[in-house]
Amino acid sequence: MNISNHNDALLAGHTRRLDFLKSEVNLPAGILQKLKDFQIAIPSWALGTGGTRFGRFSGGGEPRNLEEKIADVGLLHALNQSSGAISLHIPWDIPTDPAAIRTLAAQLGLAFDAVNSNTFQDQADQAHSYKFGSLQHVSAATRKQAIDHNIEVIKQGVSLGSKALTVWLSDGSCFPGQLNFRHAYERTVDSLREIYAALPADWSLYLEYKAYEPNFYSTTVGDWGVSYSMVNKLGPQAKTLVDLGHHLPNANIEQIVSILLMEGKLGGFHFNDSKYGDDDLTAGSIKPYQLFLIFNELVDGMDAKGMNHAKDLGWMIDASHNVKDPLEDLLQSVEAIQIAYAQALLVDRKALEAAREANDVVRCQEILQAVFRTDVRALVAQARLELGGALDPIALFRQAKMREQLIKSRGAKTVATGL
Repeated sequence: MNISNHNDALLAGHTRRLDFLKSEVNLPAGILQKLKDFQIAIPSWALGTGGTRFGRFSGGGEPRNLEEKIADVGLLHALNQSSGAISLHIPWDIPTDPAAIRTLAAQLGLAFDAVNSNTFQDQADQAHSYKFGSLQHVSAATRKQAIDHNIEVIKQGVSLGSKALTVWLSDGSCFPGQLNFRHAYERTVDSLREIYAALPADWSLYLEYKAYEPNFYSTTVGDWGVSYSMVNKLGPQAKTLVDLGHHLPNANIEQIVSILLMEGKLGGFHFNDSKYGDDDLTAGSIKPYQLFLIFNELVDGMDAKGMNHAKDLGWMIDASHNVKDPLEDLLQSVEAIQIAYAQALLVDRKALEAAREANDVVRCQEILQAVFRTDVRALVAQARLELGGALDPIALFRQAKMREQLIKSRGAKTVATGL
């Protein structure tokens, strides 16, 4: 894979597009540096083919172990220079030698982002089933098992240099009368308190929420309000994590994000997209305007608090793809996120606030939509170029026949661990 030759062949066309953008748009000072600093963590579980409850069509050359997953993220990062972190799922990706794994990641320019616990599946060696919940379970022994697992995940994360634990619970009920909502809430908070007490001083706990699935009548942490109320009970290191697909249809996610950020309780994101529910599709593939509006609120809120865009929130992808090459899909998601971020950086906030104060609704819409309709791909590509990445990562991935090389080295029938 020769990135330099690839870029040389595309440089003239790229320069023309960038010059045109500069002639049409007043680029804020420092925008390129902000784009260069912005890194999006890749989830270890997204490196293999996803699926549905109806089936899974695994592709060839999928990573067979943690080392190969790290190698795949290293490949993505080499191409786009914006995927400099990996988010592990435990117990799918338990390192047998944490020091060696950490060294391997560092050699590829990668760090370890939030580690994720798993109490939504039963593992072969566990004593108690999570069929009827984990941290909410009526059985104290089952709750303790789930608590101990989360504490073990923290220990695994410490050994890798991670600084956050993500907790997503499938706990809930499928039928009316099955669950006492108040008792389930109280037991969950009590369990989370024990996990929170095990956090290192420089760590965060991200509590994710989801409206439904796999339980279809109630989910104990079903929306941002429940997560917010729980993390407030835990302490300052506990925050809410927003997964874009974990909302009921037509929820105003940008408003949710704005309030959580204002309250100092927004921990980070799992980026994806959806048409009907928690589809876990490529970020920006269905609702790119919503993604831009979310970033518009993020930039506004972070700037109001003097926050570092790159470091003060957790930026992660959570996608599952049944028909795409996983690596190509992730390259698309990263670029879509960068595009939305770049567009949000272009918003004239003084003009927007003046229009708001004048109740000029038309002007407010024009300001946002003019930015959204601006093609900033050349700006994002320039940030990649200056970092040593490829001007067109997917094109180079295909030209270099990277999937074919992975199939040759790993086999055509491999299935990624975890999923």
